[in-house]
Amino acid sequence: MSNPSVPPPPSSDPEGGSLYLRGLKCRECGRIYDLLPVHVCDFCFGPLEVDYKYETIRAGLSRESIERGPKSLWRYKALLPIVGEPTAGLHAGMTPLVRAERLGKVLGLKNLYIKNDTVNHPTLSFKDRVVAVAINRARELGFKTVACASTGNLANSVSAHAASIGMNCFVFIPHDLEAGKILGNLVYKPTVVSVRGNYDDVNRLCSEIGAEYPWAFVNINIRPYYAEGSKSLAFETAEQLGWKIPDQVVVPIASGSLLTKIWKGFQEFANLGIVKENPLLKVNGAQASGCSPVFQAFQAGRTQFVPVKPKTIAKSLAIGNPADGYYALDVVGRSKGQVEAATDPEIVEGMVLLAETEGIFAETAGGVTVACLKKLAQKKAIRPDDVTVAYITGNGLKTMEALTGFLPEPVGIDPTLTSFRKIVNPS
Repeated sequence: MSNPSVPPPPSSDPEGGSLYLRGLKCRECGRIYDLLPVHVCDFCFGPLEVDYKYETIRAGLSRESIERGPKSLWRYKALLPIVGEPTAGLHAGMTPLVRAERLGKVLGLKNLYIKNDTVNHPTLSFKDRVVAVAINRARELGFKTVACASTGNLANSVSAHAASIGMNCFVFIPHDLEAGKILGNLVYKPTVVSVRGNYDDVNRLCSEIGAEYPWAFVNINIRPYYAEGSKSLAFETAEQLGWKIPDQVVVPIASGSLLTKIWKGFQEFANLGIVKENPLLKVNGAQASGCSPVFQAFQAGRTQFVPVKPKTIAKSLAIGNPADGYYALDVVGRSKGQVEAATDPEIVEGMVLLAETEGIFAETAGGVTVACLKKLAQKKAIRPDDVTVAYITGNGLKTMEALTGFLPEPVGIDPTLTSFRKIVNPS
């Protein structure tokens, strides 16, 4: 266990900067900051994100150089915010892009693909991407303890990555998290702190703790670096489609960061000449009806959302005050996409539909994505011929409680052939 006497990280980047990184840039006023563990502009309080030296990247990055890289997200290292070579999370990314013909037939979509992060390494969710980036940057900045506020998948990934390199680890979770995700933390032996409240309560507490303890909170003071890992989903999608940007994507919304970074990833690839720009690309968001501030704002035609109190089985999406909700709405609007929402029964139906058509067992967030994909197809917001990618972000083994009462029971028989024949041919 760590203690508060651990000295703070260095006040400047010990690596002396990067060939490809310019600094951190405020998304509102444009001010540039050093590559330090800061996430908010001290002038306008806007969020910071990584700013790259794209002219330098363009000179050295090509399809061929990417293809020669490792079979992981680190093949795109030039567009990820670490300075040295990665030492943790070496196998994250490069998950399958599945041609979903059977699901597409049900939904009336001829060119449907599933980006399947249910098999990501090491903890079976897309969070392995963002944590791989965050934990490498945290080590470069001299941190000894890593921490996070989490709805489950992030805590699992932070715990696993910290264990793999011997870092101290604290994870903070809502008290009513799914049992599978709680066990998925405890097995790695971090300090798991169960907070009596929802995710927004947990996140506020972690912001206070982060101001007092010299820890790398991956989704607070390390957030500008952490969030960039999500771009790898866009990079892989384009590469796996034969170096093309799809026409439509459907992305689950929790904080909103995943959706905005997938958009950013496609834009970066197009601007660097790796792929041809697709002006038809529409970015669609998917939320659970029981926690749908972005959907509600979209439906009302607002550019700002109103925070809500979450009540949904999709706990990994249960963020009532999403940090990047405004930016998610902006991306949806700029791309002429839409936001849909799914009720709890529709979420379960989406999980089952994906499993029975494509053999992919997704967690509740995946059920949200499939249910919203179905709605978008039914109302022709996604056309039958559109090249469409749905992002499935976590494994169903983590949220099995959601299926209780919705699936048939096993068929019981005696250990005899006669007994078996009765269920095969009841007549």
